[in-house]
Amino acid sequence: MRLRALLAAGLALVVLTGGCGDDTGRLRAAPDPSPVASGTLPAEPTPTAAPRPTRKPPAARPLRPLPTALPAGLQRTTGVRGVALTFDDGPDPVWTPKVLDRLHAARVTATFCVVGTQVRRHPDLVRRIVREGHQLCNHSWNHDVDLGRRPVAEIRADLQRTHRAIRAAAPGARIPFYRQPGGRWTPEVVQVAKQLGMRSLHWTVDPQDWGKPPAETINKRVHVAARPGAVVLLHDGGGDRAATLAACPRLITDLKTRYGVVRLR
Repeated sequence: MRLRALLAAGLALVVLTGGCGDDTGRLRAAPDPSPVASGTLPAEPTPTAAPRPTRKPPAARPLRPLPTALPAGLQRTTGVRGVALTFDDGPDPVWTPKVLDRLHAARVTATFCVVGTQVRRHPDLVRRIVREGHQLCNHSWNHDVDLGRRPVAEIRADLQRTHRAIRAAAPGARIPFYRQPGGRWTPEVVQVAKQLGMRSLHWTVDPQDWGKPPAETINKRVHVAARPGAVVLLHDGGGDRAATLAACPRLITDLKTRYGVVRLR
């Protein structure tokens, strides 16, 4: 029995080792794992977008030259003996209320040439101007001194946009006048204003208060230049108007005494 058991165990050993060997009877090694790269593989190239073509901005259209003389169709006098006061570039939240106070104290009215962007910011001041009996004048959307030299369609769009802002602030208010910024008139802007129901309002007295001279200088310039029917150019917007404000009482008294101050019609 022991011999038979030993023989059986030896036979089992031979069969077991044959399952893992080769034909030579040696043990076969286990297969190697998948090879691993010995270094970092080069990165795949990142595709680059094709360069976009550079677009050149459209060339600015040349502006028409300014005429050598003021065009026909401008209103430059009141048509009567009395003098008219006009204030440009507002409404301004600091200076316009103070100018209105001065006019109220002197019991005179004026014409306010308003800029569309300022109207949009301060509609309450436009309503006060109308409520206190003053006249309104369209003074372009953003005080473009070259507006009159631009294409007619652009001129019309600018004036209409300003009109809409004024009417939104003061529905039903009359806007009988247009004044070209800088007085740089062209026949085209005069014609467009006329088509929109406005007269082109110029001036005859310019004390250049926009340059901020002292109040005494403003008064002297107006006194010397004023004549019956004059249209006086002053400013309630566009900067510090302290000197203009200071000049108003004496200036108005002088004009009232000599000619009277009237509302433009």
